[in-house]
Parts: sequence; structure tokens; C-alpha cells
Amino acid sequence: MSRLRRWLNMYQKKVNQNGDFKEEYIQELRSDDFDEDYIVEYALKFKKEYEQLKHLDETDPEPWPIFTAYDFFTNEEKQQFSPDGSLRPEYVESALRSGISEGWLEEMERRKKLEVDNYNQVSARYAEQGINFGEQEMNRIRASSRTYVQRRTQMEVDLRNFEDDDSLPFDRNTPF
Repeated sequence: MSRLRRWLNMYQKKVNQNGDFKEEYIQELRSDDFDEDYIVEYALKFKKEYEQLKHLDETDPEPWPIFTAYDFFTNEEKQQFSPDGSLRPEYVESALRSGISEGWLEEMERRKKLEVDNYNQVSARYAEQGINFGEQEMNRIRASSRTYVQRRTQMEVDLRNFEDDDSLPFDRNTPF
């Protein structure tokens, strides 16, 4: 999406979709005893920022990587489910042969489809605000996995240096 959309969402109480102050906001400033010159100058500042962001979005749009709910499935889930959350036919056959009930398979599929639908709804709602939900989630997952390794490495160093137990990121008995 765009920087401009996020900016408009952030200042939705002050500005309308073309970057001008809303009449209600101007009245609010007047009621707070701001003089007209200040209001005009302040409005021009916002309009200038609006124009800069609009130009930037047209000339250098932000990358918008597309992530689907399927991108967040575990490897096991990718073997079991299709991208829409339905069970793969080969998995259903295998599961039925191994004794898993048809009712449980239907429940698994229902839950996964709900999960996919919820992801799509949240992603669409965030996109309306100019936020890439999938990218945020992927960055969160990547960051948390990196920080765990970093914290574990640091704890190993701390243990070698005989640091106090309460300064360690994990319990001393945490298996690595």
C-alpha cells in the first residue's frame, strides 16, 4: 500500500482524503483561540506533507510483499492442508487408513479454514490502513527466532562467566 494511506489514517480526525483540514478541526482550532494565520500556516504544512507523500508514492512506491496464511503453516500443516485450509485428499486417505475419524478430520479442516479466513480478514483490514499485516507477522516471527538464538548464545557465555542466575535470560536448567 502507500505511505499516504498510512498518513491519512493517522490524521483522519484532522484531514480529509485530499489533505485539506476538515471543517470540524478548523472550528476546533478556532474554539481553542488559535488565530487564523496560525491555522492557515498549519494547514499548509499538512498539505505540503500530503503532497510530498503522494509524490513519493507515485515515483518510488514501497515494496508490498504478499504473504498468505499458507506462508505461516508449519511444514506438517503444509503436508496436511491446501492453501485455502482444506485437507489434502492424500492426507485424508492416509489419516482414514491410520484410524483417524472422519469427524475429527472435518473438525481439523473447519478450524484451519477459520484460521485462514481470520488471517485474510485481518490482512484486508490492515491493508485498508496502509499496513502490510503479513509482512509484520513474518518480521515478528523472524525476529523472535533470531532473538532466541542470540539469547541462548548469550546465556552460554554468561554461564561460562559465572553470572548470577537472576541475570540469565533463561532458567539455568533450560535444556539447549
